[in-house]
This record gives sequence, structure tokens and C-alpha cells, in this order.
Amino acid sequence: MLTEPTNDKLKALHLYAMATAWIAQRADTSYGELDFDTRFSLLVDAETLARDNKRIARSLREAKLRLPQACMEDIEHTAKRELDRALIKRLATGRWIADHQNVLITGMTGVGKTYIACALAQLACRTGFRALYRRASRLFDELALARADGTYVRVLARLAKVDVLVIDDWGLAPLSDTQRRDILEVMDDRHGARSTVLASQLPVGKWHDHLGDPTIADAVLDRVVRNAHRITLKGPTMRQSIEQEKTSKS
Repeated sequence: MLTEPTNDKLKALHLYAMATAWIAQRADTSYGELDFDTRFSLLVDAETLARDNKRIARSLREAKLRLPQACMEDIEHTAKRELDRALIKRLATGRWIADHQNVLITGMTGVGKTYIACALAQLACRTGFRALYRRASRLFDELALARADGTYVRVLARLAKVDVLVIDDWGLAPLSDTQRRDILEVMDDRHGARSTVLASQLPVGKWHDHLGDPTIADAVLDRVVRNAHRITLKGPTMRQSIEQEKTSKS
């Protein structure tokens, strides 16, 4: 029998899942009822699925999501949140990523902005795109360090290539002149070519004042807001919702 040599060759070709599935087929007599084409198709499916799962796992690791378990299917649509179901369904298709559109998520602390932002990034990873999560303060720290060690252009180029860039906690602290120029550089590189998700406690209408410099603010908002989907979350914080649910059950 050529079982071992064939198995070794499949592994040498890095077809590990196919090798495992082939051994499983040989051990299960029910597969003998299937024709060759069907059995071979199942082997190819096993390898394809395994590679897709590895790719998704790798993409999620690289994305460094704050909430890696977040997914579009688990987003809560309670009446108090006033979440637009139709919009969430449109975003769940991933078309916005292919069309290089942005998503702006606003609402008070604890209403689930980060969860939705991470769910959108996870969707990107699952559908073959690259994503990256950064809190705004961490992003500015990385850019400042890159400027100091001479890798600024390289870091900007890396950010420009990410299909979905999530910037969380946008607008929590005043911006310096350097940070204003940084965010303009990032958004200018991504405008019309990639998608950005911004999550903020500040309503979009206050972002111009937050940016400070009117000229830079106009430029940044023109690149971010014009082609963006907006999600405004309302209602009690998720913590309050949990406490209210506990109270109602007691």
C-alpha cells in the first residue's frame, strides 16, 4: 500500500488538512460509497477550509482588536439603543470596505461603540481584508516614536495599506499641532483607497472644533465624513443595562 508515501508527499506539499482528511476517508468505510470526484472534492474542501481558518486567525492576530470576539451577528438591537437595523445589515455585507467608505460611531461612554467597531474589523478579517485596531492615543504615540527613530514614512505607509483602520476613543484629549498634522497625513493617504472606522464620544458636529486648526479640520473632515456611514448609539450604558436586567429578575 502507498498510504504512508502518499501521506508524506501531501505533507511535503504543505497539504496537511488534505492529508488528515484522506486518512480519515480511508478509515471510514462509508466513503467507499462515494465516487472518486466526490471524495476528491471533499479533500479539496478540507484543505481550503483549513487555509481559510488559518488566514482569518492570522488576520485577527495582526488586527489586535480590543474585543476579538465581537461580531456583527451578535450586535444587540434593543429599542433603547435606537440602532438602525437596515444600516447594520448593509455594513454586514462588507460592501463598504470594497467601496472604501468610512464608518463613524458616536455615543456616550459604555454604549458599545468599541464592540461595533471591533465587529466591523472582524468582518473585514473574515472576508479577506486586513484590519488594524488602535486607540487614538496609542496611534499618536506610535507616530511620535516613528518620527523620533526615523521610521515615520514607513509607519504611514503601513497604515495606508490596511484595508480597515479602527481608531477608537477619538476626541478624548486635545490635539497638538503635530497630532493634527499626523491625522491629516493618515486620512489623506487612506482617502478613497481604504476604509476607516472612527469611534468617539464626541458627536461628529463637534469634531471640527476638536481638531482646532480650521484649515486642517476642513481637510480631515472632508476626507473622513463625506463618504461615511454614521452610527449614533443612544440609551443607557451596557453596564446600566446589565444592572437593570439583574434588578428586573430579582
